[in-house]
Amino acid sequence: MTGNYHQLATAEVRPGMVLSDVLLDVQGHVLLPQGTVLTEAMLALMPRHGIAVLPIVRDEVAPEVAQAALTRHQARIDQLFRKNDADSDHDWATALLRRFVTDFRLGKPDPEQATEHPGHE
Repeated sequence: MTGNYHQLATAEVRPGMVLSDVLLDVQGHVLLPQGTVLTEAMLALMPRHGIAVLPIVRDEVAPEVAQAALTRHQARIDQLFRKNDADSDHDWATALLRRFVTDFRLGKPDPEQATEHPGHE
């Protein structure tokens, strides 16, 4: 990812921190929506739901640091897919995988997800 969140053990999470993503329980039920400001009471209930790690919004990242992370991610993707010609139609599955990995690692939004739930951000 681009450095906009990090995974913290529940013991490290403090009240006032913000969830970077929807929090699901082990059955896949939504416990808390993205952007929730965590409270002491919420944190106390995490073990009951089997939650050991939480995705927490990072503090603002300097543009230079963010750009360096993107450059590192792109270099790693280029290394992993060095034998694949992105413009070739012969290996469409690898080209598709490369596109998905690139979009994920560089933090590009999924256009299907954006249109899947109109009106929800």
